[in-house]
Amino acid sequence: MTNELRQQVLAALEDLSETYPDWRFGQMIANLATIARGPENESVWDMEDDELLAAIRWQLEQRREALVSAS
Repeated sequence: MTNELRQQVLAALEDLSETYPDWRFGQMIANLATIARGPENESVWDMEDDELLAAIRWQLEQRREALVSAS
């Protein structure tokens, strides 16, 4: 993982933590692995860093869309 990608992942994880304060960290990672790779047990181990970032961004976008449509 490049330092830039690591910083992007960490910042995105912080945003996600603030968006879903009730999610435990392990639960968050497991959910993101499922988004990135599917429901297989190996998803957590096989997920690449860029896939993690994409999954975080997707989840944040889903939340934003849900909030907009609820308004």
